[in-house]
Amino acid sequence: MAVSYKDIRTERQWRAATGLNKDQFFKLVPLFKSTYELLFDESLEDRQNNSSIESTFKTYADLLFFGLYSFKSGLTYDLLGLTFGLSNSNAYQNQSIVIRVLEVTLENTGCMPKRSFSNEEELKEFLSKETTLLIDATEQRVQRPDNEEDQKSDYSGKKKHTP
Repeated sequence: MAVSYKDIRTERQWRAATGLNKDQFFKLVPLFKSTYELLFDESLEDRQNNSSIESTFKTYADLLFFGLYSFKSGLTYDLLGLTFGLSNSNAYQNQSIVIRVLEVTLENTGCMPKRSFSNEEELKEFLSKETTLLIDATEQRVQRPDNEEDQKSDYSGKKKHTP
């Protein structure tokens, strides 16, 4: 049984599954649709009709929900496939499509978050407009490199894994 946005009953479930509320999701669907058709030069329905494989996602809302759910849940492709009735490779392909379409949609609407800065001054100017700054400072363990120079760049100064 595949998960569907049609099964969501509360705003809390909407946010848990997609990161959006119901109104935001349905405002995004037509923007997603127009970008999809711009990128692929055909509608989702036409692409499905031209394919010999039965598609899991019949509507733009289905495809968008799959993508947002996959981003929010952090599931592996194996588990996404199990959750939505797909193979793991098909889950990967569909997520790649959603990423591509969603990036262009967010760029076209001016909603794409700033991801890189060319210099420190540009970063400072960007941050000066913000009243609150949250930093994720969670350390991640990394495999120790064989090269001694590379080891120095990854060294945190900590000797033990436990406090």
